[in-house]
Amino acid sequence: MTGAVPPQEPRRLQLRGIHHITLICSSLDRSVAFYRDVLGLRLVKQTVNQDDRSARHFYFGDGVGTPGTIVTCMEYPQMEEGVVGRGSTHHFAFFVETAEELDGWKQYLESRGIGCTDRLDRTWFESIYLRDPDGHIIEIATRGPGFTVDESPGELGSRFIEPS
Repeated sequence: MTGAVPPQEPRRLQLRGIHHITLICSSLDRSVAFYRDVLGLRLVKQTVNQDDRSARHFYFGDGVGTPGTIVTCMEYPQMEEGVVGRGSTHHFAFFVETAEELDGWKQYLESRGIGCTDRLDRTWFESIYLRDPDGHIIEIATRGPGFTVDESPGELGSRFIEPS
């Protein structure tokens, strides 16, 4: 996402990437047990939702809370379960460097009793999918081979390409 420039404001306004993703959860204790204790993210902030101070809001990320590594969870145990559809998010993805590391994650997750898919070839990367305790779909994807595997950098997004 680095360098995304809206056409009407060349070089003045640029989105630099995703800052964080926020999830609604039923139990922050379960979320801590999953995101910190299983996935290894650091719990970097424990606070409340600034728009609803009755809801606890925890932030998970890398060692120092770098934007782009953050997943936050707001606790709403009384809310009904969400429905996937327009207006909702289907999944979010973490990345790893190699297919071997991806296989290591699959073995590790399964050893912890967490089900996940087989490794899937997505043409531009390989990935596995799993669910967090509240049912959010999480993808773990390899960095490459990348979106230029079937297009040059100057052509990216200029034509429709069927995945192999």
